[in-house]
Amino acid sequence: MKFTPSKINFFLLFKLPSAFFTGIRVKSISDEKAVAHVKFKWINQNPFKSMFWAVQGMAAEFTTGILVMQSIDKSNRKISMLVTNMNATFTKKAVGRIHFECNQGRDIDAAIQRAVETGEGQTVILTSEGINEDGISVSKFEFEWSLKVKP
Repeated sequence: MKFTPSKINFFLLFKLPSAFFTGIRVKSISDEKAVAHVKFKWINQNPFKSMFWAVQGMAAEFTTGILVMQSIDKSNRKISMLVTNMNATFTKKAVGRIHFECNQGRDIDAAIQRAVETGEGQTVILTSEGINEDGISVSKFEFEWSLKVKP
């Protein structure tokens, strides 16, 4: 399957409706990088008049996860994927449009290649940072993905 922003956003509507209805949209995807954005609005706010941390986490995780899904698809192997750990840092209120970007597609490809060659599960730590319209970082997420070739 060819991974395009429109296909991925359609996938969001039916498979991850909470992400879709809170406004998360994929803007671009390549072999190396995925970019998504989410705009602060009533449905994704917290009581402090900024974006709820979980919405930021969904957007950040999606930029990493879609790269993992794409790499698995390219490998033509059955590989399980699971987030085994997550860490987040919040540095500024998230208001306006926030862009999340993960640019570690090559690291994912290498982890999948190791998993295929060794038959052992691999982990890869992927980072996605939320940047506001002024170019200032508002949050940074690290996701540890476990990858294992299915028998």
